[in-house]
Amino acid sequence: MQISKFPLAVGFPLLLGACATSVPGIYTEQKAGFADVAGQITPAIGKRTVFAQTQAENEALSREVHGMVHRKTISADTAVQVALLNNKGLQASYANVGLSAAEAWQQSTPENPVVSIGLLGIGAPELGVYRAIEGLLRANILDATTRSQRVAIAEASFRQAQLSAVNDTLTLANQTRQAWINAVAAFEAVSYLTRAKATSDAGSELARKLGETGALNKAGQAREQAFNAELAGQLARARLNAMRAKEDLTRLMGLWGTDVDYYVPDALPALPRSVGRLTDIEARALANRVDLRLARLGLEAQAKAFGLTDQTRIVSDLEIIGGAELEREVGEDGDIEKTVTSQVELEFAIPIYDTGKARMRKAELMYLQAANVLAERAVSVRSEARVAETAYHASYKIARHYRDVLVPLRATVEEEGLLSYNGMITSTFDLLTDVREKLSAEMEAASAKREFYMAQADLTAAIYGGGDGSAGAGGERASLAADSGAGH
Repeated sequence: MQISKFPLAVGFPLLLGACATSVPGIYTEQKAGFADVAGQITPAIGKRTVFAQTQAENEALSREVHGMVHRKTISADTAVQVALLNNKGLQASYANVGLSAAEAWQQSTPENPVVSIGLLGIGAPELGVYRAIEGLLRANILDATTRSQRVAIAEASFRQAQLSAVNDTLTLANQTRQAWINAVAAFEAVSYLTRAKATSDAGSELARKLGETGALNKAGQAREQAFNAELAGQLARARLNAMRAKEDLTRLMGLWGTDVDYYVPDALPALPRSVGRLTDIEARALANRVDLRLARLGLEAQAKAFGLTDQTRIVSDLEIIGGAELEREVGEDGDIEKTVTSQVELEFAIPIYDTGKARMRKAELMYLQAANVLAERAVSVRSEARVAETAYHASYKIARHYRDVLVPLRATVEEEGLLSYNGMITSTFDLLTDVREKLSAEMEAASAKREFYMAQADLTAAIYGGGDGSAGAGGERASLAADSGAGH
């Protein structure tokens, strides 16, 4: 069989494959697309993130995380950084970027031609082993002609995967910061309730002794003891809430083993002296929200998919087949004569029943759906930005009101009550009541302070994403430094 005698048609399918576009290097890198993800994280929240793929990289990260948290009182910034380095769910999100890159790589690669070789007339007595050899080479023409459109769709999906990874990172950062705020606020509430319980214990003991002397009736004793019992239940519940809040933080940071031996401060940082008003909050959110950019990419991908559907509406599968047949026959002189016959086939489905209209309608509606999703997302982003800014300033005013007005007034009442008590004007129970009311005001002030810091986190999420309405956090970030004292 002389290969050189094969017709050009045999090599035509190979020629189609040779027209393939080259595969961009960004799809074939070991950490394809991750550099762009990391490059968007640092400017937004000032933290770094990594994509660990080897055992050595994971071990190095484990050592780094251990050094950051083990037996240390951590700040909100430290907690966020640990989560970005150590959360395995985030690593899975980064792996999804690599999967999307591999899919784009696959779409950029031509479909392999199919070769088939057959023997005809096996066991022909006069010819020996076979009568003819048939060789065919099959290539998909539609694969070659639509490759650029399919690569464009895969590229859009790749960029969507990158933005989704950015979104997931910002979401984790925001969730971790809020979990840290909740944990610290919970332990702060425990400290206030502990002080209140000590005061209540004193009142309950005094009531018991006065009852023994007959100076206080049973109703008075029961009143003080009931209050003390209620406070004991509140303190136990607060300790449980604090434990749960810290465990939520531990889970987000991906800690286990000895790494869970870390502490959080006893109280949230003091309120800032002032907060500035942000300008163009809606414009900043529209320009930076990752979920909005994802919706835009979704619309772009649907537009490209619509074009591909339109191009393949009539003919959804088109293949060219080229080949040759070598046939042997016994001549009159007894010699075996060989004849090579070339062949070319074109194979496609006849659009008798499925004319592609249903697929076109589906593509049109998917594009319309993506356009409406983008429009709805833009409206929501504007609203979330406005609400976040309003809540930020309002919560700051409320927290300052408790700190600067209510707590000082309760402190004054306590101080005056103590002076009256020393002058034997105020009773012991009145003094204890003043102390309890001051502690209650301090707890309300601490709760208002927590709401402010949560609103601050929500504001940054409204600009970059990461809140309940989308995902992510960053930008106008608050740096909540840990106290130097002992924590929990």
